[in-house]
Amino acid sequence: MSNESDDVKRWTARRKATAVMDILKGKTTASELARSHDLTVAEVEQWLEDFVSMGTEALRSHPRDAEARHKAEKKELLAKIGELTMEKEVWMIARDILGKPLPDANS
Repeated sequence: MSNESDDVKRWTARRKATAVMDILKGKTTASELARSHDLTVAEVEQWLEDFVSMGTEALRSHPRDAEARHKAEKKELLAKIGELTMEKEVWMIARDILGKPLPDANS
């Protein structure tokens, strides 16, 4: 009866991860898990593939670190845009006061 109540439960991400860990630890196999929970072996193998690929991705870069780098880069780029905008305004004021054209972008 407990197996029947397990099958009624939704396969949440946490529950899938637990099942995948059991397979990785050798406690069960993909085919045993599929058979005991009325799943296809392909479904279970896809969970394994997703788990391993995302685990690899998580080891490449921690999302918080990537977000912090992105924010720092954005701040730096916005500061550069502000600097260039001010520089352009100074040149335009100088042009108006002195009556001289703006410098050529190639010089």
